[in-house]
Amino acid sequence: MMSRSYTNLLDLASGNFPVMGRERDRRRMSRVMTVPGSICELDDDQAVSVSSDNQSSLAGDRMIVVANQLPLKAKRRPDNKGWSFSWNEDSLLLRLKDGLPEDMEVLFVGSLSVDVDPIEQDDVSSYLLDKFRCVPTFLPPNIVEKYYEGFCKRHLWPLFHYMLPFSPDHGGRFDRSMWEAYVSANKMFSQKVVEVLNPEDDFVWIHDYHLMVLPTFLRRRFNRLRIGFFLHSPFPSSEIYRTLPVREEILKALLCSDLVGFHTFDYARHFLSCCSRMLGLEYQSKRGYIGLEYYGRTVGIKIMPVGIHMGHIESMKKIADKELKLKELKQQFEGKTVLLGVDDLDIFKGINLKLLAMEHMLKQHPSWQGQAVLVQIANPMRGKGIDLEEIQAEIQESCKRINKQFGKPGYEPVVYIDRSVSSSERMAYYSVAECVVVTAVRDGMNLTPYEYIVCRQGVSGAETDSGVGGPDKSMLVVSEFIGCSPSLSGAIRINPWNVEATAEAMNEAVSMAEQEKQLRHEKHYRYVSTHDVAYWSKSFLQDMERTCADHFRKRCYGIGLGFGFRVVSLDPNFRKLSIDDIVNAYIKSKSRAIFLDYDGTVMPQNSIIKSPSANVISILNKLSGDPNNTVFIVSGRGRESLTKWFSPCRKLGLAAEHGYFLRWELEQKWEVCSQTSDFGWMQLAEPVMQSYTDATDGSCIERKESAIVWQYRDADSGFGFSQAKEMLDHLESVLANEPVAVKSGQHIVEVKPQGVTKGLVAEKVFTSLAEKGKLADFVLCIGDDRSDEDMFEIIGDALSRNIISYDAKVFACTVGQKPSKAKYYLDDTSEVVLMLDSLADATDTPVTSDDDEPADSD
Repeated sequence: MMSRSYTNLLDLASGNFPVMGRERDRRRMSRVMTVPGSICELDDDQAVSVSSDNQSSLAGDRMIVVANQLPLKAKRRPDNKGWSFSWNEDSLLLRLKDGLPEDMEVLFVGSLSVDVDPIEQDDVSSYLLDKFRCVPTFLPPNIVEKYYEGFCKRHLWPLFHYMLPFSPDHGGRFDRSMWEAYVSANKMFSQKVVEVLNPEDDFVWIHDYHLMVLPTFLRRRFNRLRIGFFLHSPFPSSEIYRTLPVREEILKALLCSDLVGFHTFDYARHFLSCCSRMLGLEYQSKRGYIGLEYYGRTVGIKIMPVGIHMGHIESMKKIADKELKLKELKQQFEGKTVLLGVDDLDIFKGINLKLLAMEHMLKQHPSWQGQAVLVQIANPMRGKGIDLEEIQAEIQESCKRINKQFGKPGYEPVVYIDRSVSSSERMAYYSVAECVVVTAVRDGMNLTPYEYIVCRQGVSGAETDSGVGGPDKSMLVVSEFIGCSPSLSGAIRINPWNVEATAEAMNEAVSMAEQEKQLRHEKHYRYVSTHDVAYWSKSFLQDMERTCADHFRKRCYGIGLGFGFRVVSLDPNFRKLSIDDIVNAYIKSKSRAIFLDYDGTVMPQNSIIKSPSANVISILNKLSGDPNNTVFIVSGRGRESLTKWFSPCRKLGLAAEHGYFLRWELEQKWEVCSQTSDFGWMQLAEPVMQSYTDATDGSCIERKESAIVWQYRDADSGFGFSQAKEMLDHLESVLANEPVAVKSGQHIVEVKPQGVTKGLVAEKVFTSLAEKGKLADFVLCIGDDRSDEDMFEIIGDALSRNIISYDAKVFACTVGQKPSKAKYYLDDTSEVVLMLDSLADATDTPVTSDDDEPADSD
């Protein structure tokens, strides 16, 4: 049943989340429950900010693990009355508990692999919560079909494995109804999480592409909830991902998490590139941790490949050693060299490429004919695979051809097993294999090589049938397109599309000297045994704790509708500038200093027309015309442009080129505020910039009187940013002995004389007012980029330096919610103009008497 807050599924999927119903009294749900609660008993109207003032009375943190399927096996009882449940020992989610603190309670939320009659669902839910700490999500059949088989398997899964929907037969065109079902299913999962959630105490760890929009639903309700997400599949490059019609909705949903995890740096890099190109977000690396600043929140990026459960693999190996299957396999392949492939049957595992490589090896190296055997285990496809029948036919045809060409009585070069194989039987095959070959053309992680390494190591204290205990040797031929490849430095990495090279790699692997095989195996085993699933989950939890450490220190509130929803997280001392407060302070003051940046402050950065509007000119004329006001435009632009644009404002002060030139009003001459008059360094800087301009399409050089600027606003964002970093280092090296500063800003790199900053303009104005006996008692400074931070710093120190009045009302304000030395912010240039218009309207308001109550200062 859908929550009453979202009654229209079309609205839900299109991003319009209507608010319905009345505010209900919220109650905290008990940590231990016998029956899942009802979501309608909790507030479902507005995004809820969980306050840190009310400390939880329940001891200890909990981990709620959310995945598409619970780590359970289910089967109908023999009498057909009820269900029998047991843990799925092969489930990765079950094993991650080993890395969590012993006293941390773990709950699982997910669906079951069987259909449970609606009449039985309440009893099953109660039983699973009580016995297994599992909360089942029962999805209606019509939702399951479109959510899992539809959007997950026919859209996301192919796309994330680099398969574009060029035709209906290749992945299928985007189907809006499948997206709606995906959103609806994620909403149902969120309801189940909320039923058992204690938002102040719990961590929520969401797994894989089935639930990528779930973070939005949880964050919308609980602003400070600690949420982690781990993607177990590849994340495609931005060129592939951007073809998804709902690309921004999914990115924004993932950014509602506190920590987003990936197996490899490649996957993380692709995600970061998508955030940069589609959302304009740039990542930062600090002390080894990667983070994205998103509306005041830092979304951590975790890169950590998942491991295997050592104890489970070793116990399965022991069982395999005791069963007859291992003995049978040793007899079957006695005197043979076994190469093994273990893959799911789908189009991305490259099984036929492996068979072609085996065929090529037997042709090129006839000595292996009659000796080498490729055993290929093909696990049945989970769900309805794409082109499954074609794949099976292709594989069977290749097997038949190879066996016919190279086989003889008592020898089949290819043994193809197309059925489910138990864990112990799989271990038996690992034990007899000289080499494991993985030729997947794209795979998220693939733990087969890890399992093989542990099996070949043997079990400590056990003795094999040969009478030799302890370690063994292993060899790996792995595709460079799978997640585990970077961690297996001793493996022979191959491009599976190159059949000839793969064949040579297989030959090299089985022909390698025994000592080298042993050394490679030992290196791999050291890594696999220390980077197991417990290490992975422990590391992820530690990073979640670090990323969420300041959740309750900041002020949080939610803004936006649908998947445009996001949480704004602000320092308690950083708040939005109130127009009423600043107008009140403005009216009561007698000596005012106002400093305004231009681009990005009173003029939008992306505006094609750069000259100020008639409205802005009118406002500035009003403000600067007041004899109690000293108003300055402080810009990085040249004095020629500023003179032309602001010629109607006779009393307006102008500071050009970040304060190198300064003019108090129209009738006065420009002053030079720097002692530097030698600009010979420009002859060194300009050729460097020109070389980068020639190499970077969309970039240009802006030459000023005192500075030179390289702009890349119209260049490719990623390439431009990379070139800017390289240029910064290059210029600092070339100009090391020159009296200049090399700075980077918003899509620019600038070289200017040392000591020239916007902060000096503010200091000069304050000093001039003080000399006239008119200490400023009202200061307003607004800017939007790094260069304006110098003004904020000077203004922040002005009180302690006694260059403004002791009771001055100071309003240092940045444009946009971002880290800043300013204490206030306005969202955009339109709000800045609106606020200045309010001050202009108040200019003619009589000053109140000194006996009136003064406005609170910040």
